[in-house]
Formats: sequence, structure tokens, C-alpha cells
Amino acid sequence: MLSKIEAFILGIIQGLTEFLPISSTGHLYLGRHIFGLDDAGLFLDTMLHIGTLLAIFVVYQKELFYMIRHPFSKLSFVLIIGTIPAVIIGLLFEDFFDTISKSGTTIGWEFLVTGAIMYWADGVKDGFKKLDEITYKDAFVIGSFQAAAIFPALSRSGLTIAAGLIRKLDRQTAAYFSFLLSTPAILGGIVLQSKELFTGSTEAISFTSLLIGTASAAIFGYFAIVTMVNFLKKHTLKIFSYYVWALGIIILVLQWTGTF
Repeated sequence: MLSKIEAFILGIIQGLTEFLPISSTGHLYLGRHIFGLDDAGLFLDTMLHIGTLLAIFVVYQKELFYMIRHPFSKLSFVLIIGTIPAVIIGLLFEDFFDTISKSGTTIGWEFLVTGAIMYWADGVKDGFKKLDEITYKDAFVIGSFQAAAIFPALSRSGLTIAAGLIRKLDRQTAAYFSFLLSTPAILGGIVLQSKELFTGSTEAISFTSLLIGTASAAIFGYFAIVTMVNFLKKHTLKIFSYYVWALGIIILVLQWTGTF
């Protein structure tokens, strides 16, 4: 049975790493491995993602309500176009990515790749585009990077922020759009996980633990969004590259020695 402390910690991991460019799926895999939940906890994962979705709703309520009132606005179409690549890749290769995600054998390499992409993009000359200047081509390119992040330890936020910098979005807008684009991605993930809940076995987890994990993910997710958008005003992605490189190397060494 998952304890309340473990649920709280996993909520912190999900909330922070969903929006910090260091891979939430990769870190959740590590957290579940440490707590002995490698083959369980799907319902908990779903609730944790609901927590981060709540954080997005709070931060982006203005934009989301605008799109509800204006479903045919440019912002709505930009998000739709940015989501299409991930939907196509996810549907075509669902079983493949599910197998990789559960095995965890490639996450060390994926952390290294995440760091390399962020480091490279961070060296691109600072862009100038604001949210209302994002083109449909920009959205598709950023969405294609998001599709690649279906691999468990390729950071969705890291890759989409990097893509935004490459497409000449200013640093703050790159982060802001990355998190807004995560709304349909996270919502889609919740739907897919919910479907699996009715077809497979689930871990017996108390309602209190689920509530604690969800609330923790929502609170720390909100903190991560606000912090990251402001952080990129004056700082670079390189510090996160160093972190995921170090983590990737540690995991590869542990895998090579048979410890992990």
C-alpha cells in the first residue's frame, strides 16, 4: 500500500518535473522504482497528471476561457496544429512506446539527449516572437518536438522550450507556450490512462493518499510553471542540461553494473 508520504513525494516529483525541463515521466519512473511500484500505481499516475492539469488551468485560465469563447481563434488553431504530431505518433506507436516506458532501459540515454538538445537550443540567438506572433509553422515544429518526447525521459517541456527558441520565440514566450501546449497533451494522457484502468489491474491505494498526491502535484506544478517562465527571463537552460546529463550518466553506470 502506498503511504501518504510516498504519495506526497511522488506528487512533488510530478508537479515540479512536468514543467521543469528534466522529464516528469523519467523522474516518476525513478520514484516508483525506489518505492517498489514498478508494475503498479497507474491510478496514482492518472491522479498526479490531473493535479498538474489543475495547475495549468489556474495559470492559463485567461487563455483557456478565451479559447472556449472563441473556438475558431488563431490561438485555438495554433494549439491544435501543435498537438497533431504527438497524436499521430502516439496512436501509431502506442504499443512500442508503452513497452519502452515500462522497461526503463533507455531512460539514461534519453536524459543525455534531452540535455544535448536544450544545450544546443540555448546557444541560438535570442528570439523576439510573442504569443500572438506564433505562426502555424512554429506550432507544428514545436509540436513535432513534443511528439518526440513520448520517449519516457525525453523532457516534453525541455524539447518544446528548445523548439520555441529555435523558432525565434523570446525566452519567456517559449516557456509560456510550451506549458500551454501541454494542456491537450496531458489531457490526452489522462484519457489513455483512464482507458487502461478499466482493462488492467490497479494498485490498491487509499483515497487519502490519492488526494494528497493530486494536491501535491497541483501545488508544486503551479509553482514550477510560474518559476520557470520567470526564470527564463534572465537565465539559460544549460543548468538543466548539466543536471539531466549527470542523472543520465549515473543511471547508465547503475544499469551497467546491474545495480539498477
